Amino acid sequence: MIENNTIEYKSLKKILDAPSKLKSDGLRDLAVTCVAFANVQGGTIVIGIEDKESLPPEGQKIDIAITNETITRLRSLCFNVGLTLNNIEKVENGGEFFSINVHPTLKSIATTADGKIYIRIGDQSQPARSEDILRLANEKDAFQWELQVRATTIDEIPEANIRWFAQEIRNSDRVKPAVKSFTDIEIIEHYNLCENGKINNLGILWLGTAAQRSRMAYPITVQYLVYDDHERKVRKEDWKDYSLNPKELLLDIEKQAIELTYFDEIPSGLYRNKVRHYDERLIRELLINAIAHKSYTISGDIFIKVYTDRLEIVNPGGLPLGITKDNILHTTHRRNPHLIRVLHDLKLMEGEGTGYNLIYEITSRDAKAFPIPISDYNATSVTQYSKILDDETLTIIDFIGKNYQLSQKEYIVVGIVARHKKILATQLSHELQLTEEDRMRSYVSRLQELAILVTRGIKKGTEYLINPKLLANAQLNIKPSLKVIEPHRLKALIEEDLKIYPNSKISEIHKRLPDIVIDDIRKAVYEMVEANVLEANGGNKNRTYLLVKKK
Repeated sequence: MIENNTIEYKSLKKILDAPSKLKSDGLRDLAVTCVAFANVQGGTIVIGIEDKESLPPEGQKIDIAITNETITRLRSLCFNVGLTLNNIEKVENGGEFFSINVHPTLKSIATTADGKIYIRIGDQSQPARSEDILRLANEKDAFQWELQVRATTIDEIPEANIRWFAQEIRNSDRVKPAVKSFTDIEIIEHYNLCENGKINNLGILWLGTAAQRSRMAYPITVQYLVYDDHERKVRKEDWKDYSLNPKELLLDIEKQAIELTYFDEIPSGLYRNKVRHYDERLIRELLINAIAHKSYTISGDIFIKVYTDRLEIVNPGGLPLGITKDNILHTTHRRNPHLIRVLHDLKLMEGEGTGYNLIYEITSRDAKAFPIPISDYNATSVTQYSKILDDETLTIIDFIGKNYQLSQKEYIVVGIVARHKKILATQLSHELQLTEEDRMRSYVSRLQELAILVTRGIKKGTEYLINPKLLANAQLNIKPSLKVIEPHRLKALIEEDLKIYPNSKISEIHKRLPDIVIDDIRKAVYEMVEANVLEANGGNKNRTYLLVKKK
């Protein structure tokens, strides 16, 4: 079973020394997981399933007394952690397992009994560093920020603003009919904008006047800055008068940001295709992410910086705990869950955890680099470059997109492989931020069935590349690339090179064959030495190679 930031599987042997005796060491390890889950967004620990298995062992039985004692002991081994024991479950093979729900701590920081703090990052429970503890303390306040009640009553909110919000909700096809049938007041209560007649921070953000928003601790403020070729500021717009709610603000930014609508023209046969520097959906997703995941307990503007070759968006506060640049595709954490719910239901953002998948799909379709997120305690920045990496890659992706119905995952894979020409399975897995081979299969299996991708090599040496026959049959006029040269042809090319330049280093061979990845040359040379085709002379740093003389 695949573990992630909200679920962990443990063998029953982890906690049992004997059929009815619990292991102290195993329970302490479970307590660490409980603390890590509680400090981020909660989770579930499933006990009774072995590593890499999806079902408990056949015929495995669990005594209810063991489950009760397990949760009792866990509660004594961790502080500020809410635990709920689920019933024992039996599956078709007769095996049994049970699970424990770990609730997120909303205001306090969870610790183990000996005072240690852990956080959940991906599928690992890691000790919190000093900067993590600062962020953790800030996150607890941020989670409650939305629902903090203001002195403002619902009667002080303009009726037009309430009607506007209710109508926007009723116009959305993401909202259930039952909710649409609510009265205006019931709708704003349903979305947690007020409580007992008092408006909270979230309500002020969506329904308040400029004066009411100005009295909030840190409302949304935005600066839009444009720079020239020498990175001198040539234009500035800002939104600091608090007059707009989040949707109005987003739409006004998109209207004013004309530099983000520029495009390149790419030759395509007799025509020229227009490719925007930044797809409008990508801009919307990056902007809405900045608003949705901003830390509203930290003072600071959202900055939108437009350079000639890139777009940078900076918002106050680091990435939510548990999310890093290396797991952002598959890890979710809702810093402002009620705000995110409203943004989603108003169709301003994708579903939870799908925003970066959409961004990766768009950049793959446009043959552009993936965005680069950088985060510290005070701020998170995302940089998106505008340049098309390779016109031929764009042509290949465009052809495949017109002739095959691909999923979002498949577009991302095709974009990565086409950009690299060929890529090792381990490198592809890294770019997709995957840790399990089974998960990789869900990305590539159908592409192989459709003969869009082909592979070379086995196991860790497996390489993926766009099917050469597909490109040939498509008559796309793609220039041959030595990056995808077959191993036996590469060895023949190295032989020809060493006939002319004997006693060459691998680096010297690579200089004469610059289109080939040096790792491929190195691998081929080592295999040729092992096969007694080449002879090696000298030490490691100065080793040279020449053809073995045939007797």
